[in-house]
Amino acid sequence: MFLPNALDQTLKKFKSQVANCLTLMNLCLGGFSIITSFKGHIPLSILLIFIAALLDRLDGMAARKFNIESELGKQLDSMSDIISFGVAPAVLVYQGVLFDLGSPGSFFTVLYICCGAFRLARFNITENNGYFTGLPITAAGCILTFICLGVSFIPAHLYLFLILVLSILMIANFRWKKI
Repeated sequence: MFLPNALDQTLKKFKSQVANCLTLMNLCLGGFSIITSFKGHIPLSILLIFIAALLDRLDGMAARKFNIESELGKQLDSMSDIISFGVAPAVLVYQGVLFDLGSPGSFFTVLYICCGAFRLARFNITENNGYFTGLPITAAGCILTFICLGVSFIPAHLYLFLILVLSILMIANFRWKKI
């Protein structure tokens, strides 16, 4: 009688933390991506961001499947997203391309991070009604990361334009249905 009850409680505790564990793995990959960017390992940094995006998708699915959505999980997810899809792609592009552009490269890198943080903060204080307002930072980070695959072919100034466009789209007020 004791063993089945203890097993049931352990399973409930495990289910309640699955999404948070996936979110923390997402955060870790974003952190490692930043470190690998600083070390000049651009392809590895790109891969880590894409794996973080997969984990970001899985953590939301796990939270909904196990009905464990919480305010803590929402805040943790946003903090992970600013690292994995805000700071990590910005550092990746800065290290890979924008460093050579001097102050404009630094400015647009920080602008992207600030707009991503603003977008996440706005998301956290609004009702989740089945719509996104502005481009989600995960999508912006994945687009920015994907474009890094063409670093040899795309002029550096185009990256400045892309970062500006993505920054504006993240803080824009357009709405679109969640998938």
